[in-house]
Amino acid sequence: MALTDKDIKKLSHLAKINISSDDELIVLKKLDGIMKLIDTMQKIDTTDVQPMSHALDIYQTLRDDVVTESNQKEKFLQLGPESNEDYFIVPRVVE
Repeated sequence: MALTDKDIKKLSHLAKINISSDDELIVLKKLDGIMKLIDTMQKIDTTDVQPMSHALDIYQTLRDDVVTESNQKEKFLQLGPESNEDYFIVPRVVE
């Protein structure tokens, strides 16, 4: 797929970016290179390639989901200037 100056103008309008007429040729060449790379990649046969979640053969070691700290709600509520049994009481900021 070859891009034209019209395509660059349309893309710059859609992306809400200003590309000067001097830079249009540079952007056109770079996008054309990207499109050629995509075309090359589309030609690769991937029928026997298994889908993977990561490019490297690694995995995330997980730990058991175990509670490691005690409930310190009462201790933390005492740190505030005013609190209810479950939450801090703060001055009203929205009328």
